[in-house]
Amino acid sequence: MTVQHSFSEHSDISKSPDQTLSAIVTVRPDVETLTRQRLPYFVGISKSTAGAKGVSMNLVIIPAGGTAEPHFHRDYETAIYLIKGRVETRYGEGLKQSVINEAGDFIFIPLGVPHQPYNLSDTEPAHALVARNDPNEQENVVLYDPTSKG
Repeated sequence: MTVQHSFSEHSDISKSPDQTLSAIVTVRPDVETLTRQRLPYFVGISKSTAGAKGVSMNLVIIPAGGTAEPHFHRDYETAIYLIKGRVETRYGEGLKQSVINEAGDFIFIPLGVPHQPYNLSDTEPAHALVARNDPNEQENVVLYDPTSKG
């Protein structure tokens, strides 16, 4: 992964990480990370890569015919832009509801909503840009058993 910090001429790089710097951080991920959801991610912006305090943004790839583990996000919302492919997302209690999205769709998942995306193509991966209002990316991902009650 390549991380580049571009500081303005007025930046004070001696400030602690808790203080705001006048810098633009560029992250170019070159290695995929397997997530709790069991999908390959390319971690972009997060607390660990860019010092983000309230957001993360990553590229997720759902392999052809692939699916994520059922899960929900504790304490944060998720916004997704589907770059490539068609994905069915089963969601809600017992994953009994379903929505199909295609490239160009923006998707919002409220905090705590169980969901499981499926790539509807057997030949092409689906690509999505995923943003969350949690800079710690995986710490608040909770696996979900759709057969459990409550």
